[in-house]
Amino acid sequence: MGRFEIRAALPSDLPQLLELARFLDTVNLPADPQALEAVLALSEASFTGRIASPGKREYVFLLRDVEADRAVGTSMVMGQLGRRDAPYIFFEVQEEERYSRTLDRHFVHTILVSRYVYNGPSEVGGLVMHPEYRNRAERLGTLISYVRFSFVAMHRASFRDELLAELLPPLEPDGTSHLWEAVGRRFTGLDYREADRISKHNKEFIKELFPPAVYAAVLSENARGVIGQVGEQTRGVERMLRRIGFEYAGRVDPFDGGPHFTAPTDRVSLVGNTVERVLMPGSGPFDTTALVCRTCAEAPYFHAVPTPVTLLTDGGVILPEAEVRALGLDPGERIWVLPLPTPRA
Repeated sequence: MGRFEIRAALPSDLPQLLELARFLDTVNLPADPQALEAVLALSEASFTGRIASPGKREYVFLLRDVEADRAVGTSMVMGQLGRRDAPYIFFEVQEEERYSRTLDRHFVHTILVSRYVYNGPSEVGGLVMHPEYRNRAERLGTLISYVRFSFVAMHRASFRDELLAELLPPLEPDGTSHLWEAVGRRFTGLDYREADRISKHNKEFIKELFPPAVYAAVLSENARGVIGQVGEQTRGVERMLRRIGFEYAGRVDPFDGGPHFTAPTDRVSLVGNTVERVLMPGSGPFDTTALVCRTCAEAPYFHAVPTPVTLLTDGGVILPEAEVRALGLDPGERIWVLPLPTPRA
């Protein structure tokens, strides 16, 4: 496991992250050099605290193959969705019953109601894994996903009391959405990619142009079929979220219909299980595998490694000497430890 580390993504990582972004070109990890450079600059300013408001911070984590000197995964956590300059926008999925006594006809309609929240939750997202590193014994996708929750625990006061994760719905092979084609394009005149890109920095056009509500009955069968559904590529993420305390919130993304999952921050098991401990001198046997995290005053500002540990009853922890050196630690320092589940056979 010493082959891999997680740290804050830095502007100097731009070339490697561009390579990674080509596998999943998203707003959070765009394949455009200028856009990605801006994402990394914002992340560095967030880790250093140069962005004073915690709600405006967006942190990008980088999973590295140390031996190959290669970026193989990323994830993100955002301080807050919904501010005066950028509301948290979603469709609330409601049901409405209609009955005609004359015709003896009863219908239960699904309605997508536009909602705008200016004081919303923190968001975990931006999970991207290099195809060559998926499904490895080290469970690298789990590591880059879990690290976000450990970071929230380490800086709890900087995050909201609710966490949100938005999952991708079933998309077409070219990455477009049936729901966007049925609703978004007709009310904005934009294609899916362009609208998604613009909305990262300015959501005014959504609020001004989208309808207050849409009855699903008037949409095509394909568009109705993606509302609140989880795409095959994110079913594993859904299972993980449910396991640690998230539930479907009855909200979907107004662009593609992807479901929003939420949880009270302090009830998320990974947040609660990340505990601050004191590094003690010693050697094995090491009986637990954990994600060990620390913050740094200088670059890379945040550093984490998966490693065997010994958890002491007095709140101490013992690490292998190699990991102590990798993290630049001294005995007596306080670090954060998240015990990892034993892989299933």
